[in-house]
Amino acid sequence: MHTLANWDGGPGPWILFFPLIWAAVVIGVVTVLRRTAWRGRRGPWNAMAGSRPTGDSPIAVLGRRFASGEIDEDEYWRRISVLDEQFGRTGKGGAA
Repeated sequence: MHTLANWDGGPGPWILFFPLIWAAVVIGVVTVLRRTAWRGRRGPWNAMAGSRPTGDSPIAVLGRRFASGEIDEDEYWRRISVLDEQFGRTGKGGAA
């Protein structure tokens, strides 16, 4: 056992395992962060994901109602202009 720990005065062959151990630690940390902290936000690289209308936002609901034919185009543009003033949207691209 002594020859494995001190091989001809050097650190020995066990020194080769340290990069593998650090790689396993880094992969483990990234895996844990991806499964817990970044869930629902799609990671830190997608900062603009929260700015798009999704889910039950008023703009998304209005877009769905227009797409399904519940309201006509004039009604859609009247309501979207009110929502633009209230929520501060800059573009008139519509919601879908």
